[in-house]
Amino acid sequence: MKKILTLSILLLVITFASCKKDEVASPNVTFMAMLSGAEEVPSVTTTASGMFEGVYNKDTKILTYTLTYSGMTPTAWHIHKGAKGTNGGVIFGLGTTFTSPFKSATVALTAEQETDLMAGNYYVNFHSAKSPSGEIRGQLLKQ
Repeated sequence: MKKILTLSILLLVITFASCKKDEVASPNVTFMAMLSGAEEVPSVTTTASGMFEGVYNKDTKILTYTLTYSGMTPTAWHIHKGAKGTNGGVIFGLGTTFTSPFKSATVALTAEQETDLMAGNYYVNFHSAKSPSGEIRGQLLKQ
């Protein structure tokens, strides 16, 4: 009887130890863009570079991000709607404080904006006095 009880307890311990906890899907989606003059349309010759690192929360619909850059003095920076290799209109202005690194967040995205973001149809563009239409650009891509 003692062996059966010991064996039963051992089987229970093994059964519970092998059970996985239910994993909860994170609402966060990470985005990144490497910015360069070669990504501009048409391309721009520059030594400037930059990076966009962001996290989109599917629950709050807010994209938080950090911008960094070097080799230029921005006069404007925006998120535009447009596929890689095409130009498009401004969706979000990113403010007028040009520091590196710069951290901020968007307002809550609409359903259409969320769809465009997830589909890779947004890019970041930094403008300068040297290149008013854009000196460096990078496509926002899910990581």
